[in-house]
Amino acid sequence: MKRSFIKVLAVTAGLVAGMAGAAEIKVGVVNYSRLLQESPQAKVAQDTLRNEFAGKQRELAAQQTALKSKEEKLQKDGATMTADQRTKAEKDLRDGSREYQAKVTAYQEDFTARQNEELSRLQSQLIEVVQSYASAQKYDLVLADGVIYAAGTLDITSSVLSNLQSAKPATPAAPK
Repeated sequence: MKRSFIKVLAVTAGLVAGMAGAAEIKVGVVNYSRLLQESPQAKVAQDTLRNEFAGKQRELAAQQTALKSKEEKLQKDGATMTADQRTKAEKDLRDGSREYQAKVTAYQEDFTARQNEELSRLQSQLIEVVQSYASAQKYDLVLADGVIYAAGTLDITSSVLSNLQSAKPATPAAPK
């Protein structure tokens, strides 16, 4: 992290020094995490994921409730059950719990993979809009991550966010 910051600082200093004699440099700073949180495209991606995985979440919640019910029944009726009935109920509970844990793990893996796909797509859109805005406004350099301080006059995040809001949010990607 420290090395990459030093590299960015060195490259920026080199660019500024090299261009200082040629003309005035127009530099902008973008708060990338703000774009990721506030852009309508990010909200579309969040809604897409929420809608895509809502059914699976409900299914897992129902399965968890059923397991809890079985466990409570075993606790309540266990003393009055025969040894065979108790053994069978305990085995059913263990098997159900294993199945539930496997489904939770699969759900988490699927969700993470889809979240990464959506994030990648969103990042590509954001970079494209920032580049387009910077080109249209004739910026020589736009910085994002690794900036410790930037004067408010250099921050173009709000302007880029306005461009993102005026752009039609892309339709969600079809799940794979």
